Amino acid sequence: MRVPFDYISPHTCRPAACFLSPYFIPSPTPLSLLSLFSSLSMNASSDVQTLEDEQLKRVDSVVADLELASTSSGLSSVLTAEDSRSTTSSCDVSMTSSSSGEIPVTLVPRPPESSASGDAIAEEMIVPVPTTTTGTERQKCIGRSNKGVSWGFTSVIGRRREMEDAVAVVPGFMSRTCDHVGGCTAPGSRTSGEISPVHFFGVYDGHGGSQVAKFCAERMHEVIAEEWTRENIGSYEWQRRWETALTVGFERADNEVVTETVAPEMVGSTAVVVVLSGCQIITSNCGDSRAVLCRGTQTIPLTVDQKPDREDELLRIEGEGGKVIKWNGARVFGVLAMSRAIGDRYLRPWIIPVPEITFTTRTDEDECLILASDGLWDVMTNDEVGDVARHLLRRRRRSMLNSSTDDQISPAQFVADNLTEIAYGRNSSDNISVVVVDLKSKRKRQPRQ
Repeated sequence: MRVPFDYISPHTCRPAACFLSPYFIPSPTPLSLLSLFSSLSMNASSDVQTLEDEQLKRVDSVVADLELASTSSGLSSVLTAEDSRSTTSSCDVSMTSSSSGEIPVTLVPRPPESSASGDAIAEEMIVPVPTTTTGTERQKCIGRSNKGVSWGFTSVIGRRREMEDAVAVVPGFMSRTCDHVGGCTAPGSRTSGEISPVHFFGVYDGHGGSQVAKFCAERMHEVIAEEWTRENIGSYEWQRRWETALTVGFERADNEVVTETVAPEMVGSTAVVVVLSGCQIITSNCGDSRAVLCRGTQTIPLTVDQKPDREDELLRIEGEGGKVIKWNGARVFGVLAMSRAIGDRYLRPWIIPVPEITFTTRTDEDECLILASDGLWDVMTNDEVGDVARHLLRRRRRSMLNSSTDDQISPAQFVADNLTEIAYGRNSSDNISVVVVDLKSKRKRQPRQ
């Protein structure tokens, strides 16, 4: 089921075309035009400065939490202790040649101190082209050949006794032309017809056990790719094709949990996944894990938590004869604090594996994607996470440009590590898993010679 974009977050989330100037300009006389534009320019500059000042204040407040967490006996021991079962990721994966299959298929939480990562290196990106033009079209896709994407993740047990989160990062889980994937911003251009990688990112937060989350991390991207390539949906309009592939893919994964006896019927998992092409960010979500996009100064939610007391979900559950009981928050029959998930067969038909799907066209202003389990979102708001991510990304990029060594931690991994430390420092009581996808090309960030 596709969620109407305006419904995703009525207060912040709008299509890119709606980010217009807040100033209404009436039809002025020619003599007043210059003074009017001058006034608007001054006001706009003042407003931008005010917005940046407010964001810096919020970042300073959150960074204070980070410093407190770092000086305590907290996360450093969680990240390094033998029983922490932490997973961090930060390295390079080359995707510039005809691959010999060296790209890892999936990355999931491993035994203590295991690590892996991905960093797809791009060719030089062109100077950004405005997203709205008059009578002209873009000459290249937003993400060029989608190789200028780096990523990092952290997944820690935190204060829980068991690790039930799992993470999947699959660079190049499909290879298609941008025209074929759909939603290309430069149809007919040279880059739109080039075969390029399509990346997959997923966060799975298990409950009742880790089996379903681990299974999803190993299998979900495979069934989605299989469903997308089925001949019977090949003629569909591109959005409908992705909706069908993701919906059927989630259902297949859910069915395989039963047919392959993956876990008891009281075990389940959330699933938030992002498919990233050169021009589109396609998000599919079941449960209360979450994904956001940092675009310029905006933090745009790509998912809505599926909670039992959300109006539409409450009506659906009660319409099927179910009950939502307030027991340490709204819960289905007083048990599960979400209304959709993979697994949890004992709560059918009230808990369903049907994802909500959104499509977001990439722009040159996009900074990063953040996917995380509720171990992060329980203690930080979307805006706090976005402000911190932007601040740390830019600081880390500057640091790397001024350094002569190449073995530094990537900006995306730097953000993932710090967000995890902040969440732990704010006494998050859950497992914490954070995936950060840096949407800016490495070469694009190089200073001009």
